[in-house]
Amino acid sequence: MGHGKRQGNHRLRGTARHSVFAIHALYFTMQLLDLTLDDPVANIALEEALLDEAESNDEPTELLRLWHLDMPMVVIGRSSSYESEVNGNQTNIDAVPVVRRCSGGAAIVCGTGCLMYSVILSYQNHPELQQISNAHDFVLTTVSKAINKLGVESTRQGTSDLTVGTRKISGNSLRCKRNHILYHGTLLCNYDLGLVSRYLGTAPRQPEYRQQRNHNQFVANLGVDMEALRQSLIDTWGATQARSEIPSAMVESLLENKYRCDKWNLHGRNL
Repeated sequence: MGHGKRQGNHRLRGTARHSVFAIHALYFTMQLLDLTLDDPVANIALEEALLDEAESNDEPTELLRLWHLDMPMVVIGRSSSYESEVNGNQTNIDAVPVVRRCSGGAAIVCGTGCLMYSVILSYQNHPELQQISNAHDFVLTTVSKAINKLGVESTRQGTSDLTVGTRKISGNSLRCKRNHILYHGTLLCNYDLGLVSRYLGTAPRQPEYRQQRNHNQFVANLGVDMEALRQSLIDTWGATQARSEIPSAMVESLLENKYRCDKWNLHGRNL
């Protein structure tokens, strides 16, 4: 494991991982950014920065990012209600950060034992992904294949959930721009599931298959080794072009003007 180089500010330091692979699952070269920034909130800002960077490139960008935190963090959707989806009293007591992401969907809790992934895909390479239902199909089928290779049968249920049986093990969301799409999600490997009900309220929008189950009855762990899942995702996506640099100026700007601001995180309004 190597350490990512300093990116202009100590808050953007992180740990980058590099691997070499021979399996190409896709027809296009995909970059691999295996990097967790030390600042938990900066990891969410980086997701949007990578999408903006892809939009500014002359050539289409394909990227897989993998990361995970060693502490809990609540991440709410672009249109989520902080008041109804987050147990704010408990997150304040436990000093758990709450940050709003640029994509839709409901609130999630991540941390130790939860692998986070994101892919940036180009409409030039995949014009069919401009139809959102196709984007869900394409990404979730690929992620499910990576899980299934480890001997766990996962299926898609609801709009963008992956399940084992009837228990949710992955929640996902997307953000579309003119030329690229950001699709990202969680993968519960060996997570403390009690933290979900500790920090989250009742989801306001529930898929039919949930059948009004509470968090403890609804979510489950894959029970697989996180390193094995990480490797399987990289192999399945064919992410062969390792990178460690990040658009640090974009990240800092997003942190200052958005992701460190209560106006955005609590109320969903840009400054």
